[in-house]
Amino acid sequence: MTQPSLLEIKNALNQFDHKKRSETIKSITDRLTRGELQVEDQKEAFNLHCHTFYSYNAESYSPSGLAWLAKQRGLRALGIIDFDTLDGVSEFLDACDLLAVRGSAGIETRIFVPEYASHEFNSPGEPGVCYHIGIGFTSSLPAPEAAATLADLHRRAEQRNRDMMARINAHLVNLDVNYDRDVLPLTPAGNATERHMLSAYIQAVNLQQANPLLFWANVLGTTPDLVQVVFDNPAKLQNLIRSRLMKRGGVGYVQPGPDTFPSLQEVNRLIIACGAIPCYGWLDGTSSGEQNLEELLNFLISTGIGTINIIPDRNWNINDAEQRRIKVEKLHEVVRLAQKLDLPINVGTEMNSPGQKWVDDFDAAEMAPLYPAFSDGAYFIYGHTMLQRALGLGYQSEWARAHMPTRHERNSFYTRVGRLLPPGMLGIQKLKLLTANHSPAEISARL
Repeated sequence: MTQPSLLEIKNALNQFDHKKRSETIKSITDRLTRGELQVEDQKEAFNLHCHTFYSYNAESYSPSGLAWLAKQRGLRALGIIDFDTLDGVSEFLDACDLLAVRGSAGIETRIFVPEYASHEFNSPGEPGVCYHIGIGFTSSLPAPEAAATLADLHRRAEQRNRDMMARINAHLVNLDVNYDRDVLPLTPAGNATERHMLSAYIQAVNLQQANPLLFWANVLGTTPDLVQVVFDNPAKLQNLIRSRLMKRGGVGYVQPGPDTFPSLQEVNRLIIACGAIPCYGWLDGTSSGEQNLEELLNFLISTGIGTINIIPDRNWNINDAEQRRIKVEKLHEVVRLAQKLDLPINVGTEMNSPGQKWVDDFDAAEMAPLYPAFSDGAYFIYGHTMLQRALGLGYQSEWARAHMPTRHERNSFYTRVGRLLPPGMLGIQKLKLLTANHSPAEISARL
């Protein structure tokens, strides 16, 4: 019988049928064991911030699809982070076990920070509003005490989407787009984002309008010639439409306030209850909230933040020379500060917008000096994830706090464990030989 091609494997892994994805991963594992599939040698590269199709991936990758991408391309580690859902966590980590990939999983949402209500953070034009992350989750099932908050994140997000669509539809009177009919089918589990809505609008225009180019020119208030420039570039077209319809100043946009999103403390409780680690999503250091970054980070640390997330590519891969100089300087500054404040760094490309890289260029001159700090962060979150999954001895555990009362001690320990542990089931098997009766020093020695 002819075996599926790599393209057929990719397509099977990224369809909405969970059973089919699971069967495909097991088939891949068997073929790897028999030497029927070739993968690239492991390299010093990783991507710890990839959205899956549970919140939106620009290439429609599922959790299993991303685990296979990491294996196929020889990534040292890969982490998923989805908006307002943990749906992909268990599938991804299970796939990583089978494929022998170092994996981590997280969640991203938006919060309101009343203590900084007059400052912008990482959500431009929205004072007090902050994109907030938790990393190091080990299951799609939340802790019982976190279930209500997680459900509320989803409820709030869906209501914002429906309200936005109602405003946009009132403006696009010659277009028929329905949230239940046209948006939700684009998702595997009903967790739609603005980008799913954007895809639905673009599809509807292509199907319902005789001249999509002219339609968008009229809607966007520009000329067909200017739309034509971006029309054949999905990334530029989506960004243009999104900026005019959904972002600040657009017909679908409403300025958020204190009641739009949950509080920092509420979301931190969810993250910590699940044994994961709250993480600040640094943007670029230029907003009013990030200009005095040490003060901001110290405040966030006092609320439970233990890590920091960076999207490096947007902070150095810039055409404008002066902007590039400023952003690179800020990038190096935040890495130095994170190390000073004992905040492990989680880096990645997001993969939720067309054109974003599947992995960062760590060899770039602007990136190479930062690689050791980024690498430590990758091993840190892997070490925490594996110990939490196997023994319940992760970063937030009572065992960790009793044996290692300072964040510096815990950071060093979990980074060391991450470096010592092999990926996949072999790593789990090694940890299963240990217990909570072992001290951190004993665990390190035995590994």
